[in-house]
Amino acid sequence: MAFSMRPKHFRKIRSFVRRPGRTTSAQKRALTTLMPIFGVPFEERIIDFLKIFGRDAPRVLDIGFGDGEGLFSLAVNHPDIDYLGVEVHEPGIGHLLLLLERSGITNLKIIQRDVMEVLGQMLPMTSFEVVNLFFPDPWPKKRHHKRRLVQTNFVEAIAGILKPSGLLHIATDWTDYTEHIEKLFLETEKFIERSPKKITEQALAQRLPTKFERRGKLLGHTVRDLYYKRNAD
Repeated sequence: MAFSMRPKHFRKIRSFVRRPGRTTSAQKRALTTLMPIFGVPFEERIIDFLKIFGRDAPRVLDIGFGDGEGLFSLAVNHPDIDYLGVEVHEPGIGHLLLLLERSGITNLKIIQRDVMEVLGQMLPMTSFEVVNLFFPDPWPKKRHHKRRLVQTNFVEAIAGILKPSGLLHIATDWTDYTEHIEKLFLETEKFIERSPKKITEQALAQRLPTKFERRGKLLGHTVRDLYYKRNAD
């Protein structure tokens, strides 16, 4: 059973920016030849994780993995965990595919799609130990705040796919986005905020520095890591 998102609640507003990045010839080749190997086609039916990964292991969903280097490193360092990355930008996907081609690892798969569609159509209920969302597009202008990914329907969807006591890990370097997120989670009974010191799932909760984080620090931004634990119903 997947998280069911009725049409009136399904967000048609895009939460991501189509960044003007150039896809290299190597990345284009990877998208053509390697995506059938490491990719999971978007379909309006539930994923069979046993078929995709060939085993039943702890799973982490990584939303918007950027250039993929952080996600790739986690998968290499934790072969006992299966990672599913969701991204829309072809240069980043192509870069990650090239890393995967050289590595030989089998515990990382990719879906190229808007994550809200993936959440609504493909992911089984209570199927992930951890969901990572690192540096989502902040949409800093007030008139664009409706485009931010973390909204009530996103929180509901994540609550559906996380296992009881599962962890949602969000990182952002925008103060007002942090405040927006904290307010949303105060209004739900499905999650409780966790202090980083109380996170016991250390292998699952790791985050490596990203280029967006480095860029934000150069601009004087403070990075916040927010942890929310799914209440056991």
